[in-house]
Amino acid sequence: MLQRYTRREVGRILGLDVSRLRYWERLQLVRPQSRWGERFYSFGDLVALRSIQRLTQKRIPARRLRRAITLVEKEFDTAPIPIQEIRLLENGRDVLVIPPGASKPFNPIRQQWVFSFEPAAGTTKLRLMSSPTAEELFESALSCESQKNALPLAADTYRRVLTLAPDWVDAHINLGVALYQMGRIREAEAEFRAAVELDSRNGISRYNLGCVLEEQGETDEAIEHLLSASRTMPSYADAHFNLALAYENRREFSLAREQWMLYLRYAPNGPWAEQARARLKAEIVPRKMPAPIPFPRRKA
Repeated sequence: MLQRYTRREVGRILGLDVSRLRYWERLQLVRPQSRWGERFYSFGDLVALRSIQRLTQKRIPARRLRRAITLVEKEFDTAPIPIQEIRLLENGRDVLVIPPGASKPFNPIRQQWVFSFEPAAGTTKLRLMSSPTAEELFESALSCESQKNALPLAADTYRRVLTLAPDWVDAHINLGVALYQMGRIREAEAEFRAAVELDSRNGISRYNLGCVLEEQGETDEAIEHLLSASRTMPSYADAHFNLALAYENRREFSLAREQWMLYLRYAPNGPWAEQARARLKAEIVPRKMPAPIPFPRRKA
């Protein structure tokens, strides 16, 4: 049987934060298997992650990698190419790709093959100093998130990202999560609303907005967004858990029961499974409601 690794195991092996792994998943740079409410990575995924990690450490933003791979797929009319089947090289701020079966790199932005030329003897390569791009700032903010005392810096950096790229949904989501962790709930809500307005089909932004609304007692609107998240991400167990809590708060126990059952279907061994089973067995719902599950970016 092939070895599979959980997010936590991958994080320990590669020294990566879970939040960064989730971001790379959203970009579909890696596509781990989803089962029982968990993500499982293959050895091939680890190889791909090492390549992504190597390039991002050289100031090549992950979103630029995604754009380069998408352009290569369109250029050669191929199905989605697993990163472990290609070679990725950096050339300044450009990403070069050596597709499967090729021997030389291809520049997807310029749509041309690249030939290596040796610089003339005695020449010096000049480097232009430039301001960081929105993508580079985003990567910097991601690094700050791993340290709680650096959350204000992460939030400030995400704001700089949005000054350069105001329509970047992931930046709004991550800024909202950072603000929530700092206790600035209303500001977090505003960022999640902005993300939903930019992309109403984004399940993560709907889920996060539903969570902060439920926490503030705005149950009806919270249910609307949590329902949308559960339809967009049906196997995302936490959305069903929080939706069940919201239904119970509105005393719609039959609907809550359906959501408890869905949570257990997708996460039978999840951290909240015993609580869900207890809810299903209980004849009377306790008055004191548990807190909603935290956002996916901060899930342990």
